[in-house]
Amino acid sequence: MWKEFRTFIMRGNVLDLAVGIIIGAAFGKIVSSFVSDVLTPAISLGTGRVDFSNLFLSLDGHSYPTLDAAKAAGAATLNYGLFLNAVLDFLIVAFAVFILVRAANKLKKKEETKAPDTKDCPECLSSIPAKARKCAHCGSLQGQAS
Repeated sequence: MWKEFRTFIMRGNVLDLAVGIIIGAAFGKIVSSFVSDVLTPAISLGTGRVDFSNLFLSLDGHSYPTLDAAKAAGAATLNYGLFLNAVLDFLIVAFAVFILVRAANKLKKKEETKAPDTKDCPECLSSIPAKARKCAHCGSLQGQAS
């Protein structure tokens, strides 16, 4: 069982997946920092709010100056500002993934449309260079009427 597990772990797909998850987690932290430290303050400057993370609704009917003050008082809160930050995080990550997949698809399409380097000889079916005028295997002329 240990040998099978080791074989499974060492397969390329599993290692690629592990690397992708680790890179994705690190990228998520960068995006979260970008949203909370750069984007949100810039947006909140235009809306007159200082910080989205302090947008909340106290469910106990009292008013609190900050979310931290409400939490310190033990009040139940609806933290829609933190939710907005999470939505912005998601949209930025989703857009980055979209751009990455789009670029990969363009590269893949470019490879698919590339002219083949070889062709099959119609006489002997050997693989010969695409630009060859004569088959090196059987000597038949290529691309000319017989």
